[in-house]
Amino acid sequence: MSPELVTTIGREAMVTLLWVSAPAMLVALVVGLAVALFQALTSIQEVTLTFVPKIILVFAVLLVTMPFMASELQQLTEDLYARIIRPEPVTELGTGA
Repeated sequence: MSPELVTTIGREAMVTLLWVSAPAMLVALVVGLAVALFQALTSIQEVTLTFVPKIILVFAVLLVTMPFMASELQQLTEDLYARIIRPEPVTELGTGA
């Protein structure tokens, strides 16, 4: 296995990780900012006010995006297995070759 192939596999894994985790992370960021703004404007300093909306909305987003996450991870796994079976470099991720 060449160093270039290892680098390519690592890069593809990190890109897939970013795509899969981005929806939940973005929702947590937006909700956190909105709650912080609300707390600053109203001077309400309730600790649980920051966690409850974040937990509920991130869980909802995870449920909605679960098919996307599963298909992306399945495609990455299939590509990795294809590289194990046929060690020459696969030119493009997602070709199914």
